[in-house]
Amino acid sequence: MANKTITVKLTKSLISCTDKQRANVAGLGLKRLHSAKTLENTPAVRGMIKKVIHLLEIVK
Repeated sequence: MANKTITVKLTKSLISCTDKQRANVAGLGLKRLHSAKTLENTPAVRGMIKKVIHLLEIVK
């Protein structure tokens, strides 16, 4: 299991998002546009990413 982390980058604005989507992005630790965060690759984190995947970019 060498790939235990996943890096996400916020690429789209939160202006027209719902409060739940904003909460998910904040829960991922992303604060402003083009911010990136390296997170543990757990089912909870993957579920949060799935809810806002249209706003994110997965960085390798």
